Amino acid sequence: MHLPSPNGSSPSDHQVFREWIPSLPEPKWDIAPQRLGTQGRKLVHQRCWGMRSVNMEYGLDPTIGKAIIQAAQEVAEGKLNDHFPLVIWQTGSGTQSNMNANEVIANRAAEILGHKRGDKFVHPNDHVNRSQSSNDTFPTVMHIAAAVEINSCFIPSLKKLHSSLESKSLEFKDIVKIGRTHTQDATPLTLGQEFSGYTTQVKYGIARITDSLPRMYQLAQGGTAVGTGLNTKRGFDVKIATAVADETNLPFVTAENKFEALAAHDAFIETSGALNTISASLMKIANDIRLLGSGPRCGLGELILPENEPGSSIMPSFTVSPTSQSLPFLLQGKVNPTQCEALTMVCAQVMGNHVAITVGGSNGHFELNVFKPMIASGLLRSLRLLGDASASFEKNCVRGIQANRQRISKLLHESLMLVTSLNPKIGYDKAAAVAKKAHKEGTTLKEAALSLNVLTEQEFDALVVPEKMLGPSD
Repeated sequence: MHLPSPNGSSPSDHQVFREWIPSLPEPKWDIAPQRLGTQGRKLVHQRCWGMRSVNMEYGLDPTIGKAIIQAAQEVAEGKLNDHFPLVIWQTGSGTQSNMNANEVIANRAAEILGHKRGDKFVHPNDHVNRSQSSNDTFPTVMHIAAAVEINSCFIPSLKKLHSSLESKSLEFKDIVKIGRTHTQDATPLTLGQEFSGYTTQVKYGIARITDSLPRMYQLAQGGTAVGTGLNTKRGFDVKIATAVADETNLPFVTAENKFEALAAHDAFIETSGALNTISASLMKIANDIRLLGSGPRCGLGELILPENEPGSSIMPSFTVSPTSQSLPFLLQGKVNPTQCEALTMVCAQVMGNHVAITVGGSNGHFELNVFKPMIASGLLRSLRLLGDASASFEKNCVRGIQANRQRISKLLHESLMLVTSLNPKIGYDKAAAVAKKAHKEGTTLKEAALSLNVLTEQEFDALVVPEKMLGPSD
């Protein structure tokens, strides 16, 4: 009875609403929101298994309870997919989707017990929805879905990216290059030091998302309609959380305050905020890598990025592998940094999702937030998109990055900002005059310094050593 649209037409008649309910997502690697999928089916089963096992302790007929569990298992196995037609854009509490699940499970449980669909031998409200409301069930499934996705997919993807960046930081630790600030030449550092910054950004991103999990592990179940727990028994909420924790092997607990759990979704805003920060980090990393890999002749060209496909539909691409000592590094034609571009587009989408989640989270009116499907959709999409993009970026870009040592050395020794090492000896103004003269006349810093008589050749050679400009002096 909850499936038809208000005007009597089916959901498929509303083309603009062809986005399926997000708490029932497709498998992780399909980023398009679809109908009931593997994870969503499992969540329905986890919820129903926990509910029924606990409700049987509190008096639910075991015969009906076991049939409900079996029906929920069939949902988890994908046998009843066609019976879940609802879309994201519905009532903000998710009531239609909750009742969709209740009615499918009730009818299938009735069939298992030898009854016909629709005769309500197993009742969708009295039996399947027993001790529940959509107002506590839907946020419970939201939290389970997000926590499972974070632990099973998102954090492992970030950890793999962190490990790969850390490996590159160690691999490049002895390669001295020119630094850049304001996109202008600056003082030297090593390529390893540069990559260590990227490594730490991802490390902190993992910490940020992990720090949000304690609030995500709190389940609203047991609050029923407004948070009071009407129509449940004492201890029901704790037992439900324990059952879900046992089923998922994650430390779920009953929410400290059910009124907060129903009326606000601050845990989702917090988690989305962590994803927003991670997106900003990955945007910076991907942009740096694609700029450092720009070229092959007219860009910076300090990095050689993996060639995953031809770079242009009109401009020829080529790769020349090293064949002798005179050609010590890979030469590339137009090879677009596609993995960097894909990651930055995902980051932009996640930032947009965060805005929507923030607006949705602010719409908790009195005892109920009424943006639940959109909030769930936004966070689950962000987790999947960013997790998948991070995994692809690590595998198809970071892992295969090479340093173009000749180009790095050339740019390093052409930089005028090596003059900074002269400041302690001759002062800022004279050092600036050396750099200005060298730039204006197209000479080297050494030639300019000798021409201005501010240093001897021996003094210059002793002071301007890029390898000694990588940290504080003794």
